[in-house]
Amino acid sequence: MPDYNLSYVYVLAFFGAGVGIVAMMMMMSRMLAPRNPTREKLTAYESGEEPIGQAWGRYPTHFYVFALIFVVFDVEVIFLFPWAVLLRELGWRGVIEIALFLAILVVGLYYAWRKRALSWY
Repeated sequence: MPDYNLSYVYVLAFFGAGVGIVAMMMMMSRMLAPRNPTREKLTAYESGEEPIGQAWGRYPTHFYVFALIFVVFDVEVIFLFPWAVLLRELGWRGVIEIALFLAILVVGLYYAWRKRALSWY
């Protein structure tokens, strides 16, 4: 009968080894890296231009909502590829299921459109 507690020891050993390697690399980097901070090196860099204004600008949440809607529909489209490959094997049942799936997506898209989440300001 296998000893399941030994598995925890292995996991703990790998975790400890990972933490040890990361700590050793950071310590070596800290000791070996040249440090010569100047005022020019400590300034913010924005594509070679002098920074204008504060870095803590606020963006409207509309941009985040738009991006999330894009990601949701992009991921949902990925589910269409396996269905398309297995269409002959699935038969009419598969067609009905994907029609229901697409109907739910269309309802979500209509809801986002009515809430004006898709208009770009």
